[in-house]
Formats: sequence, structure tokens, C-alpha cells
Amino acid sequence: MQQSIIIGVMGGADPGPEVEAAALDMGRLIANQGWILLNGGRNVGVMAASARGAAEKGGITVGILPGETSTGACKHIAISILTGMGMARNCINVLSSTVVVAFPGGAGTISEIALALKYDRPVILVGFDPGGLFLSYKAAGRLFTVKSPEQAIVRIQTILSSGDM
Repeated sequence: MQQSIIIGVMGGADPGPEVEAAALDMGRLIANQGWILLNGGRNVGVMAASARGAAEKGGITVGILPGETSTGACKHIAISILTGMGMARNCINVLSSTVVVAFPGGAGTISEIALALKYDRPVILVGFDPGGLFLSYKAAGRLFTVKSPEQAIVRIQTILSSGDM
């Protein structure tokens, strides 16, 4: 049995219209590939936009929610995982992802990037420059920077075909 490809999409709760549009495209492109989209499940920013994009294309969406109820969950999340863990759920987000795609965000997004790298998950930054924080991971070929969702898909395909996960 083939293991499912789960693409974690991380990013800010209030990223602005340009980033939300890119996250919407990312969700659509993930669904078009037949991959599962996983995110933080809330009805804000990158989470809501990427889930909506995937759902519009008939994709499977999974939301790892911070609370004990689905209050504040995005309506485009098909499978809600209630954790009661608050921000500690970020560990579940990255450990459940085959590849992590990160859009601009704040401390929560940075923590997801750091955890993903710590747990040896490939990370693709879309239009997001965290400065010099993770230069050693770029040099090691674990962190990639792209300008568009389309470029992110190509990078994911390269990672998957190399078997370097």
C-alpha cells in the first residue's frame, strides 16, 4: 500500500491579500496533485485560504486544531483533529507532514519551520525570508526558497522523486 503524501501548509493568520491569494493557489495545486493538505485548521489567513483552495478542487484537507472543540475551525477542513494543545500542536503539524510549505508568518510559523527542520522534514519557503536563521539548513539542502506556489510544487515533486525525505 502506498503511503499518502501530506503537504503541511503553514503561515500567518493575517498575511494580507497577496499572500492569501498565493495560499489559495497552493491549496488548489496540492489538490490537483492528489496530495493531502494539512494545516492548523483555523478560519484565518493562510490556513483558511489554503484549505479553501484544496477543497474547491476536491482535495482532502486536515486541520490540526489548537483547542478541545472545533470552535473557529475553517469550514473547508474535511478532517478536524482536536488537540487541546494550543501552540504545542505545531509538533503534530510538522511530524504529520511529508513536506512543509511555509508562507510569511510570525512566531508560530517560525516555530513550525524550526520544528520541521529539527525533525528532518524538507521545508519550502514561498515568498518568505526568515533572514539568517536557517542558513545551515539551506546549505544542507533541507530548506528551499521559491517565489510562487507553482515553483513550490515543482520543488515538492523533486523532493518526492529523490526519495530524500
